[in-house]
Amino acid sequence: MHNTRKITEDITYIGVSDRRLSLFESAYPVKDGMAYNSYLLKDEKNVLFDTVDKVCAEQFYENLNYALDGQELDYIIVQHMEPDHCALLEEVVKTHKNAKIICTQKTVTMIKQFFNFDIDSIVHVVKEGDTLKTGKHELKFIMAPMVHWPEVMVTYDTKDKVLFSADAFGSFGAINGNLYDAQVNWRRDCLDEARRYYTNIVGKYGIQVQMLLKKASALDIKMICPLHGLIIRENIGLFVEKYDKWSSYTPEENSLLIAYSSVYGGTESAVNLLASKLADKGVKNIKIFDVSMTHPSFVLSEAFRCSHIVIATTTYNAGIFESMETFLHTLSAHNLQNRKYVIIQNGTWAPACGGQIKEILEKLKGTEILDDSICIRSTLKEDQIADLDNVVNTMVKSGLV
Repeated sequence: MHNTRKITEDITYIGVSDRRLSLFESAYPVKDGMAYNSYLLKDEKNVLFDTVDKVCAEQFYENLNYALDGQELDYIIVQHMEPDHCALLEEVVKTHKNAKIICTQKTVTMIKQFFNFDIDSIVHVVKEGDTLKTGKHELKFIMAPMVHWPEVMVTYDTKDKVLFSADAFGSFGAINGNLYDAQVNWRRDCLDEARRYYTNIVGKYGIQVQMLLKKASALDIKMICPLHGLIIRENIGLFVEKYDKWSSYTPEENSLLIAYSSVYGGTESAVNLLASKLADKGVKNIKIFDVSMTHPSFVLSEAFRCSHIVIATTTYNAGIFESMETFLHTLSAHNLQNRKYVIIQNGTWAPACGGQIKEILEKLKGTEILDDSICIRSTLKEDQIADLDNVVNTMVKSGLV
């Protein structure tokens, strides 16, 4: 049974959701599944915007065939060649033999890597600013390399003021009937997953996202149609503001993330006390994660939100405890910048991880180590409380409150 949604007079949503998926890209937990969005523009020429993941093929074909209502496709726009959006491309081409593929030159290369059909005979390569008239509509193509693959482009419909944004402005999570951000409490229920999606999927490429935002600022956008997540109509300004902060590595708010690992509870006890003292000083929205228990994608998302980060862990095999080392690698790999840190190390007989943590963090641009003086030997002692209070005061004075 088809499940299509008209989003403008001429544009139909034909996307699908996979609620059985628990690990997106074999990397990121998705407790609410994943939406794979695809769109069909019906005009004098019919245009398909991307396909979907192969696990959702049957529903996608039912949606596409119903929306076409016996007509043929004239164009298939490939904005992003990742298989969750292009897996069905070859089958669609075989079915709609007269359809032309519109994409970037880098996309042509990737199509040849993924498939074996004769792309050269049906491709129309576009570059920055090129346009396509489909009848009433004119589509403008805007290059968006490394948001988040090098071949990516986005498409702007000048008639309906719709930005087909590829993986930009996407989010984790399936579509649960409500298709638009205005139909849910988007800030409360969706923003965190939108941030987690951005920081983990695109977060490393802030410069490239800034370039896309600059291009988008010249457009009159009434609706954003991403390849994952809800269609955005009400919160366009807020979402763009968040993207600007995330991509410039500017904290969303003055708040605190505490990331810790604790083998026997000594480090955990210390960070709980630290958090309580900071809360009493007026720090709001503190987040504490045991990195051994929480997937790093969630912790990374909060690191992009917060201005201050406490790294607290034990020495293990003369190095950093393994789960904390993984999280620090995640911070580094996603290029987090402009954060203020406190380092707390623990070690029963040979604490040595503090210097190694500092070495990793100082490679990140704009890092400021506020304090790395707290060294716990198994458990925090009463005579160290004054030192902890000094750390609290230092953090408060650094702009945390």
